[in-house]
Amino acid sequence: MNQQEKIKRNEFLKKLGFSGAALFALYTLDSCQNESNVAPLAGDITVDLADASNAQLKTNGGYVIKNGVVIARVNATTYIAATLTCSHEGKTQITFKNNEWYCTAHGARFDQTGKGLNTEGKKGLKIYQTTLLNSTLTVKAA
Repeated sequence: MNQQEKIKRNEFLKKLGFSGAALFALYTLDSCQNESNVAPLAGDITVDLADASNAQLKTNGGYVIKNGVVIARVNATTYIAATLTCSHEGKTQITFKNNEWYCTAHGARFDQTGKGLNTEGKKGLKIYQTTLLNSTLTVKAA
């Protein structure tokens, strides 16, 4: 029976001739993400604010997630929307907390316009335009 030798990734790369700065660069590049990892919306999202499933949007700071978009209430007349996908590492863990967008995976923070507020958020966040007509909120795809 042929037994294969198990080695750690670091040891394998060293055997290939990677060391020092080259090894560091390889590890660093491995963690990079493409900024275009957010799939575009297929169409507008319509939210009935009177529907019980959207009750969180009756409270300032409340949010719901629909079709990969986080929709949040800032105040009685202002609603904002952002992608659920964080630009830091592509995790789908964006929430709305303390009047800003927040990724629960690694702590990336973004203001309401999508501008990064810390190192993890430096790539920004995709924001969608919203319109409110009576009790119908629309998140625009484009």
